[in-house]
Order: sequence, then structure tokens, then C-alpha cells
Amino acid sequence: MRITRKFLTHSLLAGLGFAYLSGMAVLTGFAVSAKDLPDPKKLWERNRPVSVQIVDRNGRDVLVRGAAINRPVDLDRLPFHIPVTFLATEDERFRNHVGIDPRALTRAMWQNLRAGRYVQGGSTLTQQLTKNIFLTPDKTLSRKAQEMMLSVWMERDFTKDELLEMYLSRIYFGSGAWGLENASQRYFDKAAADLTLAETAMLSGLLRAPSAMNPVANYEGAAKRQHVILNSMDAQGLLDVGIAAAAKADPITIHSPKDTEGAQYFVDWIWSDLEARIGVPTQDIVVQTTLDINAQTAAQTALIAHLDPERGATQGAVISLDGTGGVRALVGGRDYGESQFNRATQALRQPGSAFKPFVYLTALRAGKSPWDTTLDAPITIEDWTPENFSETHLGTVTLHKALAKSLNTVAVSLGEDIGRENVIETAEQLGLKGLRPYRSLALGAQVQTPLAIAESYLPFANWGTQRQSYGILSISTADGTPLYDRVAPRGAVVLTPTELADMNYMMIEAVERGTGRRARVDGHMIAGKTGTTNDFRDAWFVGYAPDHVTAVWVGDDDNAPMAKITGGTLPAMIFADTMRAQLADAPAAKLPVSVQPEWARKDAQLQNLLDRLETQLP
Repeated sequence: MRITRKFLTHSLLAGLGFAYLSGMAVLTGFAVSAKDLPDPKKLWERNRPVSVQIVDRNGRDVLVRGAAINRPVDLDRLPFHIPVTFLATEDERFRNHVGIDPRALTRAMWQNLRAGRYVQGGSTLTQQLTKNIFLTPDKTLSRKAQEMMLSVWMERDFTKDELLEMYLSRIYFGSGAWGLENASQRYFDKAAADLTLAETAMLSGLLRAPSAMNPVANYEGAAKRQHVILNSMDAQGLLDVGIAAAAKADPITIHSPKDTEGAQYFVDWIWSDLEARIGVPTQDIVVQTTLDINAQTAAQTALIAHLDPERGATQGAVISLDGTGGVRALVGGRDYGESQFNRATQALRQPGSAFKPFVYLTALRAGKSPWDTTLDAPITIEDWTPENFSETHLGTVTLHKALAKSLNTVAVSLGEDIGRENVIETAEQLGLKGLRPYRSLALGAQVQTPLAIAESYLPFANWGTQRQSYGILSISTADGTPLYDRVAPRGAVVLTPTELADMNYMMIEAVERGTGRRARVDGHMIAGKTGTTNDFRDAWFVGYAPDHVTAVWVGDDDNAPMAKITGGTLPAMIFADTMRAQLADAPAAKLPVSVQPEWARKDAQLQNLLDRLETQLP
């Protein structure tokens, strides 16, 4: 085809027209976005970070995070390695751009395209400052345009040092700490001017994931991120030879705040959910939780009262749920100030015989009943011969008596008869994940958290419905504007009425006439199961009343053996004290329970007669 001058002229005019219209569209977009743009000079007006007020399910105060006087950063008072570390981590070209960095944006876009997902951001430090202080977390083109415009204007009105000081004074470091000074005090109990390179790199590592990299709850993750930052600084030529290695080896002591409010464990647990719902708080908010402050206080008091360090019971955890999965009480350890590791939600321990109800439930589904008899006798699987706690055997017993007495040989024999895979299927249906068909499955030799165990018992207490635990009911601004209201998901019904009544019968027997007698609460129907692992390394009691479930674990962080502490001793006593407080004003509701059939009653009478005759024989 011959290209004429007329064709070239029309093409050029069309191209110029398209460019003009595109440019006008971009300018119009920026103009619309600029209508409600905040004034960058208001950065200095805020004299404190936001206040996050935590209240319990009845609106009673639990605690407040944030609201400390914000201490501005003065670069002239800081050692040289602090600004260098933060700029190397967050914005290498901070000194050379005008608020936005086209090179960084292009590089991030290319990396994200190559990965097929978001792996890198191109925001400058100035953009991060505007986003975190002024703008909502919404990922819209309008908000991004506002962020870019505000960043350019701020670069015009403030010096680079002023912007860096504002950034370090306002950025969020997790655990309710806004600003470098507050973060330095929160994590290291020292002024920012005294931070070492190692500590600075660890703080810098918090910025992209304040909850996930929090050294209080995840020191190993924070240390790994610190090493990445030091390696990056070394690669950029910012450190002398050997400095990065020395900083990695420099010991760091995380400050443990002395706090008598045991609810801090609970608040730590809900914090990531809070940020997932509304982002990092940028205004004063009120969070209504599922916590019951009276139940929380009772659980904390009970744990401290019954732990026995002289017998090796140095630590413990208590988790209480209502029938919907709402957390009434959460105690993650003996002393939050001493250790912020949350044993209720993070500690993986063997539940021992507290797992046995899932074996017996599977047996019911295979056609057995609580009154069927079985043989308590030695059993060997390959080279493994499990023993009862008493090291004796009772002979012919009913299933409900075998569970009440926590007979290991019967549980293992049942598991083999009905199939380990079927037991795993039952346990997973009620909420326990990651189980394997090992021969010790029936004895609870695979680790779970106390929270997971408590969730798995919920269907026994709430008429058969599986639920996930949760801690936040609603979030609102200080003036009452709603930001989030929980909508309860529909739970799956995992127990038939017959299964529920039979399991309740057996676990009430375990409390009334079995190993869990110390867990009884006068005037209330209590069901549950003890658990004790090899060498007394873990002791459990997991029990329930209607719409109340409480799991108690006692042990040692180093997995050291205890001195003959079983689930029927300290854990059962902690459970009773905790539930006694929760049920004090509750009606004496009853769980659905099976009635012993006539044939079983006659069989029991005949067996008792035979037992008496046997004792009279010469």
C-alpha cells in the first residue's frame, strides 16, 4: 500500500488528538482526586498516636493501647546508622527523588509481572508517610493519585531531613507503638539514640509486617528479617567489612513489659485480625470483643494459684469459648510481663487422652454404643505394647467405663478395629487438622494447640455445630461510627442427636466417676476428659457445660517431665475454678444425655453378680 502525505497527516493528527484526550483524562483524574486532598502542613498537629480502646462483650474496659505522647524524632540526636538503615530498607533513592520514584515503580511493576503476583512495592518513603498518616487503606486509583500528589507537594514544602523525621516519628512498629522513640522503649526499653545497629535493623524489619515480624511473639522471624536487612546494607556498600556479621552476632534482649493485665495475651491474638479488618488504625477506635473480663480474671487467678514449679508445672494455658466460638477468656501463660509467648494459641503440645473422645465417637459411628463391652487386655502392634496408666487390666468393661477410666489399651484396640483413617476423618470434621495414621494416634501423641483442642470440643457443648474461634464483635470510631460488625457464619452440624447424647453421657461419666472428678462444679452438669502424656510432660483437662468450653494445659516450656502431675490433678482444679466463675450466674442448664437401655442395665446387674460370686470362690 502506498502511504500518501494525506494519510500521514491524518495519522499524526489522530495521534496528537489521542494524546491530548489521554492527557486531559489524566489531568481530570488528578483534579478530581485533589478536591479533598489534606493539607500536608497538618502533619505536625497530631501530638499522640491513635487510641485503641478494648472493651469486653458487656462493654467493660479491658485496656487501651496507643495514646502515649508521641515523641518526635530529632535526626541530630540519633547515631548515623539509624537513618542509613531505614533508608536502605525503605527508600534507597530518598535523597534523589521528588516524592515519587519512576525507577522504583518500573522495577516493582516488572518484578510483579514476572512473579505473576504482588511481590514488591514501588512507594517512596514520602508516599508511605502520606498513606499511613492521611489516607485510607483503600487500594483505588483516586487514593493512589492523592498519595502521589501529596508526596510531591510535601517534598516542595519540607526538607528531606524534616520528611525523614516525620516518617520516623509517625510510622507504626506494631504492638501499639507509633514512632521510633515509642518502639525503642516498647521493644528494647531504651531511647532511640541508644539503639545499636542490630536493634535498628530489627526495628526496620517491622515496618512491612508489624504483626508477623513482632519480636515479642515471633523472635525467630524478626531475626531472619533483620539478617536480610543487614545483608542488603552490606550489598549496597553501606557497611564496613565485617560489620554486618558482627551485628548479626550482637545479642538482643527484648523488653518484657511488666503488665498485670493478663488480657494482653488476648489483645495480642486479636491484633492481626483487627488490622485485617480495618488496616493499621489511623484514628481513635473502640473494639468490642468477646472477652468476659470476669472470666478472664478468674482464669488467670486459677492458673497462678495451681501451678506448682517445685513439681515441674512451671507454665500453663487456659482458653474458654462460648457456644459460638467467641473467646471468653484466654490466658497464654503464667506472667505476660515475663513471657509474651502465647501458649494458648501457639504452643504445640500432645493432648494425650484428651484426644480419646474422637476415637469413641468414631466407634459410635461404626455402630457401637456406650454400653457395649470390650476387653481391657494387653495389645501389641508391631513392636509397640501400650500400657494403662495403672499398669493393670480390668478385663471386660463397657465402653463408657473404659473412657471414664481412660484405659489406653481399649482406645488403641478400638482405633485399630474401626480404622485410624476413620478416626482422623472424625477429628478433622470437628476441627483438628494435620493428623497422621500413626499407631499411637488413639493416645493423642500428635501435637495441637490448646485453642484447637477447645474448638474441637465445641460441638459437644453447643448441640452439634462446628465453629471457629473469634475475638472481635465490632469496631467503631471513638464517636460511634461503625467500621466493622461481625456477621456470624453458619456452622456445620457435625453430630447427630444420638451421637451427641451418647458422647455427653460418656464424658459426664468421666467427670463424675472417672479421672476427671476434680473438675466437678456443684450445681452444674460438667462433661470432659483428662489427658496426660508420657513422663508427665503434658497434663490437660478439656471440659464443657452447655455453651461453655474450657481447655487447660499445664507443663513446662522446655518439655521437661513433671512430678506425677496428671490431667486429673492441677488442670482439673484450674478448670473447676475457671468454670465456677463463668457459671456462677448461669442457669443450671442440662446437656442432652442418653438413657441406659434396659438390656444394658440387666447385663450390668448380671456382671456385678458374677463378679461377687468370683470373689467368694475358693
